[in-house]
Parts: sequence; C-alpha cells; structure tokens
Amino acid sequence: MKHLILGGTGTVGGAVARELLARGEDVKVLTRSAEKAGSLPGGATAVIGDLRDPGCYHSVFSRFDTLFLLNAVADTELQEGLAAVNEARRAGAARIVYLSVHDAEKGPHIPHIAAKLAIEEAIRRSGIAYTILRPNNFYQNDYWFRETIQEHGIYPQPIGDAGISRVDVRDIAEAAANALTRSGFENRSYALVGPEPLTGPECARAYGEVFGREVRYAGNDLQAWAREAGKMLPGWMVYDFALMYALFQDRGLHATAGQITETERIVGHLPRTFGDFVQETATLWTREAVAV
Repeated sequence: MKHLILGGTGTVGGAVARELLARGEDVKVLTRSAEKAGSLPGGATAVIGDLRDPGCYHSVFSRFDTLFLLNAVADTELQEGLAAVNEARRAGAARIVYLSVHDAEKGPHIPHIAAKLAIEEAIRRSGIAYTILRPNNFYQNDYWFRETIQEHGIYPQPIGDAGISRVDVRDIAEAAANALTRSGFENRSYALVGPEPLTGPECARAYGEVFGREVRYAGNDLQAWAREAGKMLPGWMVYDFALMYALFQDRGLHATAGQITETERIVGHLPRTFGDFVQETATLWTREAVAV
C-alpha cells in the first residue's frame, strides 16, 4: 500500500514514517519546503505542498491508498484538517488514521481540542474507513525542555498534581502503523496512554533519580509559565496551551483500565513506561554531551 503522511516532519509523524518504512511500506510525506524534505527518513518520498494553499491539493492528494492525518497545533488547524478530509474523499482514500487527543470531550473549550473534535466528526461522516487515535501528552515533549532539565535542574512543563497518563511516541507510531496496514481497527477510536498517571513533581523526580541530582518541578503558576513561553511561542498558542494545562491541573487526565487495554490492543504490547523513557533519554543526553 501507498501511505500519505501529513505532519510527517514532526516528532509523531516522523516516528510513524520510520515505523512504516521499517515494515517495508511505501511512504510519502507532505512537507512545506524542499529544505525540510532533506531531513525525511531514508526511503520516504517528499511531497511539497501546504494545506493552507488549495492550489496544491490535486498534486498532494494523488497516488496513495491510506492517509495518516496529523494537524499540528495552529490557528488554521481546523481548516487544514477539514481540507485533508475532503481531499481524501475526492481522491478515493481507502483509510484514514487521524491523530486526535485523549478524552477530547473534556476540553471542548480549548481551541486546538475543539478543532480535533470537529475533524473527528467529519472523518466519521466521510464514508472512509477510519481509525482515530487519541493520545495523552507525549513523553517526548520533554525533548523541548532538555536544557532546562539537564543544565538547570528544573522540570518546567506545568502538568500539575492531579496526574496525566502520558504516552511514548513510539507506541503511537506502532499503533498508527498497525491501523494503516492491518484490518480489525476500522471505524473505532483508541485511547493511547501510558501505564500510570504522572504528576509534574513525579516527572521531575524521575529525571533527578537518573541524573543523580535534584531536579525540581517548576510549579503550577500558569501566569509565570505563560510569560516564559511567550518568549518562544506566539500569543495565541500560549493562550491555547495554558487552557490545556489548566485542565490538567484542575482535573487531571487519567486513563481508565479499559483505555490501557485499548492501547495494548492496538499497539500490540504493554505501553512503555515513563521510567524507561527517562532512563533512555538521560543516557542519550549524557552521551551527546560527552561527544561535544
């Protein structure tokens, strides 16, 4: 089968592309620039285009069987997602696998989650066989905080004290590849979660244990977080993420036992633990620091 991946130059989409290629699949990845095309996994074919430009749709959405749809958080997320669904219908796609978010119904007031709910509904009504993947917060989000964790001994992601069932991107990639290449997962939604809920202090403590020194949690002050995040992110994104973190802090985002079973079924094994991820990550960061 020929697979078209949207969002394939990012953390999750790139992992999905690599997983499919490792299985010998034919993979095309949409990218907005020829420069990014050079960073694609070996064996992937680049398709240059931009979902904000309808003029490229016919060339992008051609000669593929299945679509992996990942829309990055953006102020155009809903438009881009709906365009992809419409073009998949026009092109006669056999299957869509869509990356949404865990328990999206709990956050309909959050802009990027509201967009995902609308895109989910469009997919269900499209007539195309689909699988909706609903992952929790990614372990690999911590890559963005490497310097703060490693150099300053602070874990800055304000996920709070209620706990969220974070998940490894590699589990998401395996779930997506299974849904794209195997039968039995059609027309269903699957939670993708880790084996246990994690709080901000617990995440900090896990890094401290593997580094052998204190790593402190930066705390739950979202105004302070927004001031720092605003130095790197646009204001609309800071606002959106602050609403998401407020949800995490107020209510948590715990997986049920049934959702952990869902994850195991579509991934094909027990979900990876945060402790194992942190150990691997700390080893990698230390090795890279020594190499420099």
